[in-house]
Formats: sequence, structure tokens, C-alpha cells
Amino acid sequence: MIKKYSKVNKTDIDSFIEIIGKNNVFFDEETLKNYSTDHTENLSFFPEIVIKPINSIEISKIIKYCNKRLIPITPCGARTGLSGGSLPIYGGVTLSTERLNKIIELDKRNLQATVEPGVINKVFKDFVEKENLFYPPDPASQGSCFLGGNLAENAGGPKALKYGVTKDYVLNLEVVLPTGEIIWTGANVLKNSTGYNLTQLMVGSEGTLGIITKVVFKLIPLPKKTITLLVPFKSAELACEAVSAIFRAGLNPCSLEFMERDAINWAIKYSDVKMDINDDVQAHLLIEVDGNDENILYKECEEIEKVVTTFDCSEIILADNETHKNILWKLRRSVGEAVKVNSVYKEEDTVVPRAELPKLLKGVKKIGLKYGFKSVCYGHAGDGNLHINIIKGEMSNHKWDKELKKAIREIFTLTVKLGGTISGEHGIGYVQKSYMDIAFSKKAIELQVEIKKLFDPNKILNPGKIFI
Repeated sequence: MIKKYSKVNKTDIDSFIEIIGKNNVFFDEETLKNYSTDHTENLSFFPEIVIKPINSIEISKIIKYCNKRLIPITPCGARTGLSGGSLPIYGGVTLSTERLNKIIELDKRNLQATVEPGVINKVFKDFVEKENLFYPPDPASQGSCFLGGNLAENAGGPKALKYGVTKDYVLNLEVVLPTGEIIWTGANVLKNSTGYNLTQLMVGSEGTLGIITKVVFKLIPLPKKTITLLVPFKSAELACEAVSAIFRAGLNPCSLEFMERDAINWAIKYSDVKMDINDDVQAHLLIEVDGNDENILYKECEEIEKVVTTFDCSEIILADNETHKNILWKLRRSVGEAVKVNSVYKEEDTVVPRAELPKLLKGVKKIGLKYGFKSVCYGHAGDGNLHINIIKGEMSNHKWDKELKKAIREIFTLTVKLGGTISGEHGIGYVQKSYMDIAFSKKAIELQVEIKKLFDPNKILNPGKIFI
């Protein structure tokens, strides 16, 4: 049950101005509208005020004030999320971390970096790459998304297949709790068996347990070479079957992406990439290998080719120079935006054991026929993560508004039945919380709700997300 929250009044505004200065407090219509949305469908919830603190001390003072006054606070970063995680459902304060944008320290001796949450993912990646170091998580929005949002959603991306997701690179966090206390969650070490793992609890908690203000990341040496393959298939299901076969053959690509025919067609139209696709091609796998010895990589590509040719694939495109590789990756990274400009849509973020991908894809298409919608599917096939874009197209408004939730519930039920879960990297946020009973038992949900209550007894931090 959500508590009755207080509205922001003039006294509150004056108090925020006193804490962080007049230039960092906004309540004009244009700013409120700008911060009312993220990248989730066409949803919009207006905050009553937007504030932009610059450090953990200011955030602590703001949270203590809001906690006392029962004013809801919604933390946000670049607002590139796809599950409504940064939408201010109950109005109140939107707290932006965009001014916390410093790379504080690069510790080359220990292969670690300390950064603030408002640093853009790719800015950080490029910064450490100049020192021949590597931060692998690379979501599609890497050019604009903040590291804080990546932490909130435990973001992945194509490189997650070989190197892991955001949580695998987080050693320690500075966090402001919903009651205003500032804590460090762990230690700057690679092994830690000291008490409960608060660091990993925070990662993926979608801004509901605390506001992250500093991050200590571990880094790894940068691989020197990559080779990219684009493999066309005459059947989308066969393309999915080829995925697990590649790993069963003992191969370990760093990325393995799936795009069905419509996904790559729309990406070509949306981008300026020129590519002809044969009429009989129904899907593609985009496969990349990396390492330091180019000869070994070419041999690995030859082994991959041997595997995929047993699944009725067409001529394989090999890209071993940066220009060609960038073209192929531009297509893959354009798919999400290409879908958005084509139709009203809903995007689901299912994940199953990779060998179950063919069954999931087949089931999604069957459910689409039952409810009368078309779907465009793509995603990180190597780790079983299938993004399902449900396209409204000619579907009536009544069916879209009334029947689609039933269809989504069937998709999620199938996903869990196949050993998977309802979100691989986009999070639950606002739009998926009504489906949590599919993924968890009643007791498992109760335990998580109790954790939220322990951290945030007044439920002021990012309310309306995940469970409440």
C-alpha cells in the first residue's frame, strides 16, 4: 500500500534552493515535461520539481528533508531506460544525477576506476581504452546512457556473453540511503566474504533502495583484435538452434546477436547502411570473436563457419577491418530505434537458457497469431536474451488496450516454463511489475518487499516500481 505523499510547496522549494542553490532547482513547465519521460513507450508522468545536486552530501540533505516531509523522490540519469524505471509516477521530486559526472580516479596498478554515476558509458569505456584497459558492458544506448542507470538495471549488452554484465565489474559503491545515511557497501577487493553482499543487492535494484553516488569498477586488459561475422539463415528457428551448437562445439565468441528478417530490414531503412538481403533469408546471427592473436581468431571463425553451415545458412560476410565491422554493428544497434519509428509497440526483454531460444521464438509467433499481433525479435542470442517487440500495426485499439496484457502474460509464462525469466537487462520498473508473480513465488516476493521496507520505511524512494 502506497502512503499518502505530500505535495511540493513553496517552503519545500525554498529549502531545496538553500541546499543546492537556485540554479539547480527547476519547476518550469518545459523542464518538468522534459523529465516526465524516458524511452519507455509513450508514457509520461510529470514531476513537481527537478533538482540537480552535485555530491552525496547534497543528496543526503535532500533525502532527509523529503523523508521527513513524505515527498516521493525519483532518481534519474540519462533517462534511456525501457521499463519506466525513472518515471516519477507519484510526482514529487525528480533527482537527476547528471552533475555527478566525474571520473574520479583510474588506478592502473590495481586495474580499478572510481567514477560518479552521471558518467556516460562510452565516455568511460573510451577513457580506459586509452590506457589499454577494458570495461565490457555495452548496452545499445552506450553513447548516451549513464553508468548509474546501468547499475540500476544491471545492464548488459552484446559483450555480456563473454565478459559478464554490469554487476560483474562492481567492487564497491557509495550509496545514500532513503533515510539519508551515506554508506560504502563493500571494499575495493576482488574477493569479499565479509557479511551480506550489499554491493550486489544495490546493483539491479532500480533506484528503490538507495542512490548510488560513487562506483569502484574493476577493469580488465583490452583485447587487441576482433573479427565480426554476419551469418544469414533461411529459417529464424534454425538460426536460434545454431546458437547453442556453437558453444557445444567448444567455441567462445565475445558477442552473438540474433536479428530476424524484419529487424534487419527496418534497421537498413532507418540507418544509412546499404545492404542487399536475399529473399530467402529469414534471420541473421552477428558473431564476433576477440583476443590478441589474429591467427587464432581466424581459426575460430573457421570453426564457427563449420558449425553454422549445418543449419542451412547462406553466404557468410566476414568483417576484419574497423569500417566494415562498424557498419555491421551500426545495423544491430539501430534495430531498437528503427522499430520505434515504424509503429506503436511494446518491447519485452525475455531471457531463457540459450538452447531453449528456438522454442521461445516459435511460442512467441504462435501467441502473436492467437492475439492478432506481429512481433519483431532480436537480441543477445548467445546468452538467451530475446527482445520481443510487439507491433500494434493493424491491431484495434480495443485489442491493444484490453487483450495485449493477456498475450504478454502468456509470453512470460512460456519464458519461465522454459527455465527463463521476464527481464534479462531492461528491469521491471513500472511497466512489468504486474507480471512479477510469474517469475517469483508469493514468499519470494514477500521477502523482497520486506527488504524494500527495511531500507525505505516511508517508501519515498522511486515508488511505483518493481513491487509497489
